[in-house]
Amino acid sequence: MVGKENLRTEDLNLCFEKLMMLVGGGDGMDVGAKGVKIDGGVIAGWKDIPMELLLQIVSLVDDRTVIVASGVCRGWRDAICFGLIHLSLSWCKKNMNNLVLSLAPKFARLQTLILRQDKPQLADDAVETIASNCHDLQVLDLSKSFKLSDLSLYALAHGCRDLKKLNISGCIAFSDTALAYLARYCGKLKVLNLCGCVKAASDTALQAIGQFCNHLQSVNLGWCENVSDVGVMSLAYGCPDLRTLDLCGCVLITDDSVIALANMCPHLRSLGLYYCQNITDRAMYSLAHSCIKNKPTKWGTGKGKNDDDGLRTLNISQCTALTPPAVQAVCDSFPALHTCSGRHSLIMSGCLNLMSVHCACAVQAHRTPTAFPHSAH
Repeated sequence: MVGKENLRTEDLNLCFEKLMMLVGGGDGMDVGAKGVKIDGGVIAGWKDIPMELLLQIVSLVDDRTVIVASGVCRGWRDAICFGLIHLSLSWCKKNMNNLVLSLAPKFARLQTLILRQDKPQLADDAVETIASNCHDLQVLDLSKSFKLSDLSLYALAHGCRDLKKLNISGCIAFSDTALAYLARYCGKLKVLNLCGCVKAASDTALQAIGQFCNHLQSVNLGWCENVSDVGVMSLAYGCPDLRTLDLCGCVLITDDSVIALANMCPHLRSLGLYYCQNITDRAMYSLAHSCIKNKPTKWGTGKGKNDDDGLRTLNISQCTALTPPAVQAVCDSFPALHTCSGRHSLIMSGCLNLMSVHCACAVQAHRTPTAFPHSAH
C-alpha cells in the first residue's frame, strides 16, 4: 500500500522534481540547478516545500502523484489530507478496494470521489469505510460496481447525507428497498444515475425518491425495464426542478408519464424516450402545449421566452407510433430542437415515418439555394 515505508529516497526526489517542473513556471518562481527560488528562499529538496505551496502543487498533479506525496512524511500527509477535496481512482486497474480502505480514513475531507471501474473491484467494506470517514462527500461515482450489495447503500444513507451527485449505474445487485432507504436520508441529491439498475429502480423506489429528493435535476433510468408510469409520475410531481430525464428502454411507460412531465416540470431540458414504443402523439402534443402555457414568473407570464428555454434535446428513436404532425408541433414549439446536420438534438433514428419533420433552420437551408440563383459565367 501507499505509505512512507514503501518510498525510497530516489522516489521522493523524482516526485519532487515532477512537482517542481509543474509549478516552476509560476509567478515569482525561478527554476535553477540548485532548486526553486521563491520569496527570497530556495527549495532545494522535497522537505523544504512549504505547506501552502504544497497544496497549490497538489492541485496541478495527477491523483497517483497526490497519493505518493501523501506518503512522504507526516507533514505532507497532514497537509494533503486536510486540503484534498477531489480524488479519482478510476486509473486503478487492480486492488482498488484495498486502496480505498487505506485512503478513506486519511482523506476525510473529500467532497468528490470517482471510483468508476472497468472491472468490478469494490466490495462493501470499502464503501462502508468511505461512509464512516468522508462525511463531507457530495459527489460519488460507483458505476459498474457489480460486487456491491445493499449494505453499501445503507452505509451511505447514514454516513454521507450531503450527497448531491450519485452514480450507481450498472450496480445490478442493489434492491429497491435499499434505494428507497437511501432516498429517505439523502434528500440533497440533485443528480442520480440509475442506468441499468434493474432491481433497484422500481416504482416503489421512485415513489420514495419523489417524496424525499425534491431537489433532483437529473435522473437516468435507462434500461430500467420495471419502471412504469407510477414511478415516473412520482418523479414529475415530487421533483419539479427536473431538467434531464433519461427513460430510454423503459418499455412500460405510456403517454401519462410524458404528460405529467410536461405539466409539472417546467424546467425540463432533455428527455430520452428511446424505444418507448407505447408513446403516441398525445404525449407529443402535451409537450408542445407546455411551451405555450402561461407559466407564472416574477415578470408575470411565461411569454417572450428565448430559444434556450424549454426542451433542447429529445430522443424519440424507435418510437414508431408517432406521426409527423405531432412531432413537428414539438419541433416548432421548441426552437432549440434541431434536425439539421451537425446540430441533431431531435433524435428520430429508426422512425422512417418521421422523415418529413424538420426544424426551422433545416427548412431555411433547403430553400436558400433556390432563393439566390447562380450568376452567369
